[in-house]
Amino acid sequence: MAHVTLKQLKYFDALARCQHFGRAADQCAVTQPALSMQIRELEQSLGIDLVERTSSGVYLTDKGREIAQRAERILGDVRALIEFAKHSDAVLAGALKLGVIPSIAPYLLPPLLPLVRASFPNLELQVRETQTAHLLDELAAGKLDCILLALPLTQPDLETMALFEDRFLLALPEGRKLSGMVRATRELIAGERLLLLEEGHCLRDQALSYCNLREVDGVNTFGASSLSTIVEMVAAGYGITLLPEISLPIETRGRDLKLMPFADPEPFRTIGLAWRQTSPRKRDFAELGRLLVEARGKLPLTVARAPVDDAATLSGSTPTKAEKMRTPGTKQR
Repeated sequence: MAHVTLKQLKYFDALARCQHFGRAADQCAVTQPALSMQIRELEQSLGIDLVERTSSGVYLTDKGREIAQRAERILGDVRALIEFAKHSDAVLAGALKLGVIPSIAPYLLPPLLPLVRASFPNLELQVRETQTAHLLDELAAGKLDCILLALPLTQPDLETMALFEDRFLLALPEGRKLSGMVRATRELIAGERLLLLEEGHCLRDQALSYCNLREVDGVNTFGASSLSTIVEMVAAGYGITLLPEISLPIETRGRDLKLMPFADPEPFRTIGLAWRQTSPRKRDFAELGRLLVEARGKLPLTVARAPVDDAATLSGSTPTKAEKMRTPGTKQR
């Protein structure tokens, strides 16, 4: 029976990431011969070659890459287990690594962090902000404890908790004239220059899905990786965009924008938490979810829901008073 130790997995994980025996040894604070010996013993225990040693460097074999992914997950679960044992009697204590997508982090973290600090002073919250695909990889590898993102997910080894719905609104330049009531439709968007985040952002995919756009004709991303850049472009008259409601208090502040709710059924995204099924910290995630819902409730009210009678159309007519709805932050400038 193969005998594999956590030390061997730790050394191999370092080698897989560094692709260099010397750097991996330094990272593990051991000598290079000691690390090399543990890798050899791991290969012998498993009966397979994990790395290809050449004069130009170290390369993982196909089986080595698979073992490296599994080792990373195992080490992550062990770290989570140790952290759980340290704080098993307390909720939200010790270190917790939370991943958040960029279209949520700037808007929910400001009201969330004071709540966390006040309610759970012994929690060491570490936040990682990046795109969904990276968060999922890091969650699977044990580098993150849970992630905050848009649901649903298809990964069978993850558990999720839906927290709240975040509706989308259409943002146009303030000077854009409209006719009819102030309810946006897919047809209104079809003839416009739609500004979206660059590929890799789930917010882009959700907007394209709602608009029934499978092609990129008429869609301009120009490498934008933040909603702030998109909103500046819209305010300057370069196009229109879809904004999630939680972003409005920040993104519309001091900007010349017109905001329009959509005709029913309004598009929205579901915000929620996800974690590994094997995680022992489900009580922590449930409490964090409660805090996130409370933080959402602290965001100021934005655009009121408009009458449903008619949909808006772009035209050269003078906008009505109702069509000039803005967020409270915009009105106060």
